[in-house]
Order: sequence, then structure tokens, then C-alpha cells
Amino acid sequence: MIGKRMKHMRRYREIAAALARNGFGYFVKEVGLDQVFSLPRRVYVNQRHSETSQQLGRRLRSFLEELGPTFIKVGQIASMRPDLLPKDVIRELSFLQDELEPFSFEDVQIMVEQDFGERVETLFDEFNPEPIGVASIGQVHEATLPSGQRVAVKVRRPGVFEQIHTDLEILEELAKRAERRFDWAGQYQVTGVLEEFKSAIIDELNYETEGLNADLMRKQFEEWDSIKIPEIYWDYSSKRVLTMEFVEGYKLNQVDVMKEANFDLDTIAENMIQALYHQIFKDGLFHADPHQGNFFITEDQKIALMDFGLVGRLSRDMKSRLASLVIAIVRQDANKIVKTIKKLGIAPDHLDESSLRRDIDQLVIKYYDVPLKDLSIGESITDMYQIAQHHQIYIHPDLSLVGKTMFTMESVIETLAPDLDIFAIAEPYGRDLIRQKYNPKRTAEKIFDQLGEYGEAVEDLPEVLQEINAIAKKRKVPIEINFSKADTFMRKLDQVSNRLSFSIVLLAFSLIMVGLMIGSALNEQHSMVWSIPAIEIGFIIALLMFLWMLYSIMRSGRF
Repeated sequence: MIGKRMKHMRRYREIAAALARNGFGYFVKEVGLDQVFSLPRRVYVNQRHSETSQQLGRRLRSFLEELGPTFIKVGQIASMRPDLLPKDVIRELSFLQDELEPFSFEDVQIMVEQDFGERVETLFDEFNPEPIGVASIGQVHEATLPSGQRVAVKVRRPGVFEQIHTDLEILEELAKRAERRFDWAGQYQVTGVLEEFKSAIIDELNYETEGLNADLMRKQFEEWDSIKIPEIYWDYSSKRVLTMEFVEGYKLNQVDVMKEANFDLDTIAENMIQALYHQIFKDGLFHADPHQGNFFITEDQKIALMDFGLVGRLSRDMKSRLASLVIAIVRQDANKIVKTIKKLGIAPDHLDESSLRRDIDQLVIKYYDVPLKDLSIGESITDMYQIAQHHQIYIHPDLSLVGKTMFTMESVIETLAPDLDIFAIAEPYGRDLIRQKYNPKRTAEKIFDQLGEYGEAVEDLPEVLQEINAIAKKRKVPIEINFSKADTFMRKLDQVSNRLSFSIVLLAFSLIMVGLMIGSALNEQHSMVWSIPAIEIGFIIALLMFLWMLYSIMRSGRF
């Protein structure tokens, strides 16, 4: 770690100072940063005193905002993971602001020329030098193509790629240190979680990935008249520049304006939730950041989706099990919920199923007698995932995104149509997935796939056996035996061996005595040997040996 500290000394110091200023001085000390940086002694005081999770969330949000794009992105992604953090902390992180100063138009020109080999004035008929949107990773400009098409051009912030990689490298080191020093860090496997966040952030840095996501979603809704996905202009796009169709419309917080324009808000809200369920339960590819800023309502009342940097992907099994969970929640079936949660994730060997069941029962009581129209699917799934996390059941990150995505979408819907029955819309999707799961054709396909896997295993068997034979010839066959109660087993083994030894000695003693007596009785000759009292002497020696061995076994306490 010292080498990386020296390489990024200034940034380490900035992070340590920001931690101290926001009440996390004890963390600086525990991970060893105090050995490099001399900060005031008072910042190292353990500040983990009793405080609400909301207060903790505020301090955490302040710390992340102070350190810029990487930390803001980490916080924003963390706010999408209700299986990791308390609700109050997530709520605070959802307020993270990346209000950075826009970068200069000269930087935009340099980047465009480097990526396309032509100046902005040549590529575009018009290009507004003033950005219409500024974020931590990039900013957006309005422009016009030579064809006359109005477009929005997103340009990556200069130096942000290098800054984010440096910060992620530092965070990886701090995460490893934290896992060694804090029990909670090991329990939450923060290095693994950070690796997931890192992958998502790197994807967001690559605008080509966002463009591909947009194209995939446009295909999802090509037969939907109510949904609009901006077209991507690939001739004017690269990893650092993304050019898309310009979309105008009302923001979702302009409800009063849309009402004055006689917009059918109930239908718009229903179309939005239908679109999300179609993505999650049908296609398995969904927009994972559906906050108000990523939607526009066009003049013809279409819903325009924006910003495709963060998406979730669900396999067929994930979709099916998620549907089972939703139906179990609706039916308030605690047994089914427990089984589904275990199938959704990876349960630890030491899982306490009775404790898990008690927690689920308490949650079912919370939702008891709540009308379905007032029940939030997103919130209930989030609650389930938090229980799973408490019991150290690993939930796939994309599944974790579902709960937060649904919860965010439901909050958006509530502003448009508060009385919309979301469960009534979701139920047909869940039932359709259950029918597909038990469809004979699907079952046959699954069996066929399994047979194919078994066939491949059989084909590989000769090669595997040859490898085992080669290892055996070298007499280097690794064998690992793991006893959960090794001490008890060894004690029992000692007892059995001692009793066996005792029995053998007793039998030998008896045979010797019998042999001596028989030999004495049958031999009529009197020699010097037989004049010696051999029986008496042998008896005494054997008896002493027998008593000594019996004493040793008794003394060991393992008879």
C-alpha cells in the first residue's frame, strides 16, 4: 500500500482530510492513513457514538460530494443497493448532487477533433457552446447535423477517466484494509461490492456502451406507440462523445403544466409502469436509474427515456424467481417467501433458517391487511433483500437493482397518478412467468439442455481420468478431509484403539498362562528349566505389564 500512497500522495491526503472533516477520523486511524499524514489528534477520536442512520447518511453524503465524480458515482450506485444499506442512508445518498462547473468549449473542441479528426464546425452545422446539462462525468450540448437533425451531444469531462481510475485504485486499497480491521467490512465483503461498483462506473465512462444499451431498449419498444427511445448517431459517437436524437418535452415535476394541457396522466403513468414490468419480467433488460430527470413527456404524450448508462440484466431463472417472490408477497405466504429468497441468492452454510423465518413472519405482519393498491412492490422487495443481507444471503447485484428501480419508479408514478393500482398491473406478468416455468415445452427444453451438459461431461471423462492417473503415478494425489468435529472424532478413535490394545494384551496374557500350564502338565521330564518356578515368574511379569498398560490408558482418560 505504501507504493500506491506515494504514487497518489496528494489524493490520499485529500481523502483522509475529507474523512476527518465529516466525522470519520476513526476510519483514517484504523486503516493506517494516520501513519502517513499528520492530522490533528482530535480527528482520530472514535466518533461511532449512537446516532441515527439518517445522521450517518448525511455525513456520508457530505463526504462523497466533497471528493467529486468517483465518490459521487459510488454513492449513487450504492443508493441503488437496498440489500447493503439502511433505508435512511439510501434516502440521503439519493440526494447526492454532482453540481460541478461546466468545462470549457475549447476542451469540447479538442476532444471532438481528437476522436473524429475534424473540427466541431465541420462536423456540425450548429453547435451551442453553452451546455444544456452538466454532470460529474460529462456535459450535454445542443447541436444540428448537416442533415438538419437536432441532436444532443454528450461529451466526457477532460481528465475524469484518469481521476476515476486513480480513485478506484485507492478505494480498493482502503477496502482491503477495512476488511482486515472491521467486522462489518468483512461481513459485507466490501472488496467484492466495490468491484461490482467499479464495473458499473467504468461502463458509464464508455459512451459506446450507453449507446448500445439505448439501441437494445429501442428494439424492446419498437412496437410500443407510447415509448420513445432517442436514436443514436454512430457516425458522430465514440467512447468519449455520444450524439443522440434531441428530445423535447415536459419534466415529470411539471404535473400542473401537463394538467393544463389536458394530458391523460393516468394513462401516462400506467404506460410507464407497464414499460418497466415489460423490461423486468419479459425481456430481462431494464433501465436501472428511472428517476424523474431521466423521463420526458413529449407533446404527443409519449414517454421518452434518457440516460442509459446504468442498466440491469436478468436471466430467465432470475425473472421466474422474482415473479414467484412477488406472488408470495401478494399472498403473504411466509413459507414461499423463505424458499424463494433462498433460491434467489446464495445462502451461507451456517444459515439459521428458523431465525430467517421469524424475520419474514414479522415482515408479513407489517403488510397484513394493507390493501394491495397501497402496497409498494419495490419497498416490499427491498425489505426482503435487507432481511436476506442480514442473514448473509448473497443476492445478485442485478436482482438487488430491481427493488430500488421499482421503488424509484413507483415514487415517480405516485406524482402522476396516486390512485394507480400497481399490483394489479404487475400480477399478470408474474402469472405469465409462472406459466412459462411449468410449460411442458420449457420443461422439455430444460431437460434437453441438462442432457447436453451431461453428454459433455461424459465426453470429458476420459481426459479427466487420464489427468487423475497422471497425478496418481507421481504419487501426488491431494486429499483434503474436513471434519466439523475433529476433536470429538479423534477422542473416540483413541478410546477405540485403547480398548482394542487392552483386549489384545489381555488375550496374550491369557494365552501365555494357558501355554505354560499345559506345557508343564504334559512334560514329564524334570530339567533345570522346569525346576524354575516359570509359571509364577511369568504370571507376575505379565500381571505387572498388564497393570501398567491399564494404568496408562486410565490416566489418559480415553478408555
